[in-house]
Amino acid sequence: MAKKPVSEPKGAPAAGKPSSLVDTRVIYCGDNLDQLKKLPNECVDLIYIDPPFNSNRNYEVFWGETKEKRAFEDRHASTAAYIDFMRPRCIELARVLKKTGSFYYHCDWHASHYVKVMLDQIFGENQFRNEIIWKRTSSHNDPKGYGNIHDSIFFYTKSKTHTWNVQYTPYTQDYIDAEFRKDDDGEFVKYENLTGPGVTKGPSGQPWRGVDPSKSGRHWAIPERVLKQFGIDDPQLSTQEKLEKLLEVGRIKTTADGTPLMRGLKTYLNELPGMPLQTVWTDIPKVGNTAKERLGYPTQKPLTLLDRIIKASSNPNDIVLDAFCGCGTALVAAENLGRQWIGIDISPTACRVMAKRLRDVCHMKEDEELWRIGRGFVVRDLPWSEEQLRKIPPFEFENWAVIALGGIPNKAQVGDMGIDGRIFPVSSLPEKCEAKKGETPAFTEFMDLWYPIQVKQKDKVGRPDIDSFEAVMIREDRKIGYVVAFDFTGDARFEADRFMRKTGREIRLLSVQDILDEHISVQPR
Repeated sequence: MAKKPVSEPKGAPAAGKPSSLVDTRVIYCGDNLDQLKKLPNECVDLIYIDPPFNSNRNYEVFWGETKEKRAFEDRHASTAAYIDFMRPRCIELARVLKKTGSFYYHCDWHASHYVKVMLDQIFGENQFRNEIIWKRTSSHNDPKGYGNIHDSIFFYTKSKTHTWNVQYTPYTQDYIDAEFRKDDDGEFVKYENLTGPGVTKGPSGQPWRGVDPSKSGRHWAIPERVLKQFGIDDPQLSTQEKLEKLLEVGRIKTTADGTPLMRGLKTYLNELPGMPLQTVWTDIPKVGNTAKERLGYPTQKPLTLLDRIIKASSNPNDIVLDAFCGCGTALVAAENLGRQWIGIDISPTACRVMAKRLRDVCHMKEDEELWRIGRGFVVRDLPWSEEQLRKIPPFEFENWAVIALGGIPNKAQVGDMGIDGRIFPVSSLPEKCEAKKGETPAFTEFMDLWYPIQVKQKDKVGRPDIDSFEAVMIREDRKIGYVVAFDFTGDARFEADRFMRKTGREIRLLSVQDILDEHISVQPR
């Protein structure tokens, strides 16, 4: 049974008291898996995530704040790699969700079917509520196939006692023309059924003014909204007394001899909230090139989309979590609607952009003291400085560099054969990889196309290190590889260039400052 809806606050919402369980109005910069593990069990009311799709797309973005160019890539090698990446994160998200909480997973066609199976396993098949189809564009040209114009949003809950506030959309003109007629005053009216299916033995099953609904296999069932509208929702009133009051105010149609009609509840169009929201959403356009809210983030979702989800599945001062919050649309929607919120994203650029958006759009101050009294917000764990990175243990430094490049670190800390991590580029499509004899099919394995990463916690990497990495490139037959260090000698840069001209294999030298500034791209030129 769903909770009773709570009306939305009017005007600017109050700041609200921060949660006693977790810090809210915080943006965490880093791997969400690490941050989620720090949260207590069942502390969040609503989770919405829009993780990177396994979509073979490369985005080049110029951010409005700094004109900083940054590449956003979905670097998962295969559908299996994508699910392997998401599974532990979704397990943690399920853990932190309250029993009355709701979970929304936004994805597209590339991996949606696999995502659904994964979520059924984590939340339970019986906790699946809906697959929402969001029509994000009017048309799309897909050669030799139907145009893909929608995203899927999977809606799960932790239990049947989840928060639920019914949302409505305006009636279509076709529906109005079919269901309503103008009365003598020129108002659109229709006549609704006063009964529901099934026979009952209580007052709702008893005759009224000579009409016995049980003879038709039905019982009296006055809509809840009508009871509230006319103030007759008092449980002390019998069903027949409620019907009498509706008849007195002229809301029940009768025959010429005064017999009430079971389908005779007079309802005006302007009294109805609209059509209860269905699972196909065609009324929210994507963020277009000229949209006022557009920031330039490649997968930015409309604010109205998040408004709808947050209104439906949370109440004022509830905690909303977005663990892949990108440019912060869910956070802005939550703040505007008077909710608490937590955001996590691995991209420092995205964290900076969403902080600016909260300042500009929500007029919040990024201030530690204000945050402590529940009014401002803070950003935590932005990338370390070069000085800090020089002091951390070597393997921590390696993991930091590999993850910052969007790669996957080696699990083993020894015997890595000169490879500290791997980047799987967007061109790694399942159909390009053949399974070896005796192995599982290729679409459940990592692709064979990957780029090695070698990380050196050195002030300056010299030619000997580059010579060693050249051997790795040749041994693994890689066309592109990456070496990360604080800086490189002239000889190192010369050797990488010579190796490229001689073999066609490219070694990209990335400084720590390059990564901190994010002036990088890890895709083939």
